[in-house]
Amino acid sequence: IGVEPPKGILLTGLPGTGKTLLAKAVAKRTSATFIRIVGSELVQKYIGEGARIVRELFLLAKEKAPSILFIDELDAIAARRVEDGTSGEREVQRTMLQLLAEIDGFNPRGNVRILAATNRPDILDAALLRPGRFDRIIETPLPDVDARKEIFGIHTSKMKLKKNVNLENLAALTESTSGADIRAIATEAGMLAVKENKKAIGMEEFDVAIKKVLGAEHRNCVNLKEQGVMFA
Repeated sequence: IGVEPPKGILLTGLPGTGKTLLAKAVAKRTSATFIRIVGSELVQKYIGEGARIVRELFLLAKEKAPSILFIDELDAIAARRVEDGTSGEREVQRTMLQLLAEIDGFNPRGNVRILAATNRPDILDAALLRPGRFDRIIETPLPDVDARKEIFGIHTSKMKLKKNVNLENLAALTESTSGADIRAIATEAGMLAVKENKKAIGMEEFDVAIKKVLGAEHRNCVNLKEQGVMFA
């Protein structure tokens, strides 16, 4: 209907909530070339190197179009500009200015979509967030209890589990955890079973894994909440 799509989408959320995974899923679903770079890789020692890499990235994305260019940890090069007089800070600013020019510059970008992710949207430069650049911000929250159960199901689908393993109980015991935490718990439980020469993974291994990955303090807080203890 003649509407221009957003030029850039910014994914925000805590570490391990699936920002990178979501970007890969979008690329797979749209049959697009997926190009990923971490923001810190654009911070170079020599003058102009970071800006050159940005230009070459966008050229590559145009050549491989349709493509999705994913910039992880965007805050590494896109924090609010502060003139501290150092050459390193000025070089980071040059790189960010080149990125701004490529996103919303004079030359057409073609069938290239830009996704970026950050854990710290609060420190990003306002120039990046204005309409026409990263004008769509999508938050990836921590999974709720139903989502945690589903994530446990995904990561344990190929594991040999004992009958006493209850995914609902595991989801309830892992409040305020990310998808990455759940994957680590499943892996740790499996490794514990291997170390003990067990043929299947039981709830006892998951219990130890939760304490090891999340810490005993997290488990105690969950137990107190279940007993109705209020926190300040």
